[in-house]
Amino acid sequence: MTKPILPADLAETLDPATILVRGGATRSPYDETCEALFMTSGFIYDTAAAAEQAFAQEGSRFVYSRYRNPTVAMFEERLRLLEGAEACRATASGMAAVFAALLCRLRAGQRVVSSRALFGSCHYIVADLLPRWGIETVFVDGRDLGAWEAALAGGASLAFCESPSNPAMEIIDLAEVARLTHRAGGILVVDNVFATPLLQKPLVLGADVVVYSATKHIDGQGRCLGGAIVASEKFIKDDLGPFYRHTGPSLSPFNAWLLLKGLETLELRVERQCRTAAAVACYLESHPKITRVLYPGLPSHPQFELARRQMKQGGSLVCFDVAGDKGACFRFLDALRLVDISNNLGDSKSLVTHPATTTHSRLKQEERAELGIGDALVRFSAGLEAESDLLGDIERALKQV
Repeated sequence: MTKPILPADLAETLDPATILVRGGATRSPYDETCEALFMTSGFIYDTAAAAEQAFAQEGSRFVYSRYRNPTVAMFEERLRLLEGAEACRATASGMAAVFAALLCRLRAGQRVVSSRALFGSCHYIVADLLPRWGIETVFVDGRDLGAWEAALAGGASLAFCESPSNPAMEIIDLAEVARLTHRAGGILVVDNVFATPLLQKPLVLGADVVVYSATKHIDGQGRCLGGAIVASEKFIKDDLGPFYRHTGPSLSPFNAWLLLKGLETLELRVERQCRTAAAVACYLESHPKITRVLYPGLPSHPQFELARRQMKQGGSLVCFDVAGDKGACFRFLDALRLVDISNNLGDSKSLVTHPATTTHSRLKQEERAELGIGDALVRFSAGLEAESDLLGDIERALKQV
């Protein structure tokens, strides 16, 4: 049997920096220093009666890694403590987390209200998949509280949003949207991946469920996929539990172990990445070959005051429009020598992508235009390289525009 390293009463009082290193960790009888990696699909029982009891008392012990696993459980508990949530369940990817969080709750005939500015795959679930199963979906401009109020006036089972949004950095008033959603009889699900658990706490602001792509900042080193859902114990047990158990979006023990290691340095990496992103945003804002910069930490951001209320810092991502057309934008991207072109984000290496032709390419041109995703838009994810080297690389590349 494993044993917790930290007593529960102590764990609940610790600073996030300590939780990231020690929260949720357990030790086997071998008293290892590093969290153990339990690479097993199943578990054995001393007797047939013990197996019967384990299945009758669901959750009393580990029975199958598709349901629960000791290494995965450590990751879940550490993230739960960091988020300040009652419960957490890890998934195989961020999209598995979004899909499970929505579908475990929804039924045919129900209604969903969602912000229009979503990651491409999230938009596909809400716009294409949910209506196939008889679920009405309504999109609104997430920045417009009047639009939320009007859409939710007819009632809704669930509201869904990202803040900041991917990629155009729209900020949503989470506290007010939560209030409107609850008044409509629904729950609010927030994708908090851009802000990370360190910069924004949607549950504190009134959200009911928070989802993460742990692939991003939590792993943060381009090694593995993972996701997580944090919510009330009731939601995790009653709504998500049966769906998770029988559909299999479970996280592998090895990936959970990598994510545990990622959490240990999350605060250090995010702090550095935010500082670099802010410097890049300031540099770009004054550059003659950049026509628009979107960064929640800049006073020029349309929702700067709201971002400052909800987030501790501006985040690790910057979006900007390069002067000219798609060809000029591609020349800039191709001229970068340090920054890699990749659709990932939150990595220790700085990454850049062209959303219109990658993450949001399935949207129609008019839909992208409505979201501010033009052919000149670039999404930059700050890594851990020296700030001066990154600014030099960007400056050199802009000379090709």
